[in-house]
Amino acid sequence: MPIARIDLARGKSAAHLKAISDAVYDAMIGIGVPHNDRFQVITEHDPAHLVFDRQYLGIERSPDFVLIQITLNEGRTVDLKRALYKGIADGIHAKTGLRREDVFINLVEVKKENWSFGNGEAQYAT
Repeated sequence: MPIARIDLARGKSAAHLKAISDAVYDAMIGIGVPHNDRFQVITEHDPAHLVFDRQYLGIERSPDFVLIQITLNEGRTVDLKRALYKGIADGIHAKTGLRREDVFINLVEVKKENWSFGNGEAQYAT
């Protein structure tokens, strides 16, 4: 069960936010995340509160920078992670026109027992 946190500068339309949300979800489905396993938080920030390096690793970033952090179960291969990164960047670009250079993705892997889907239970704990 992934949870995606999407951070970007304030001022984009609801349709733009939905397109980013959909692209992230579609890419997660593409690497085997179950359908309907969609949990996302989208946070808009004043530009002064979204701090990022405009040229880190030689990648030119614009004010349209989007930071995506996904917490998910550990164990996926590097190839699947690469497919996820590409799927998100390509999907966002296709749906919004946002430059791939402006899509920053961070994965946080956790053990399955670190989730509770409700009722105060650890549904995945063995």
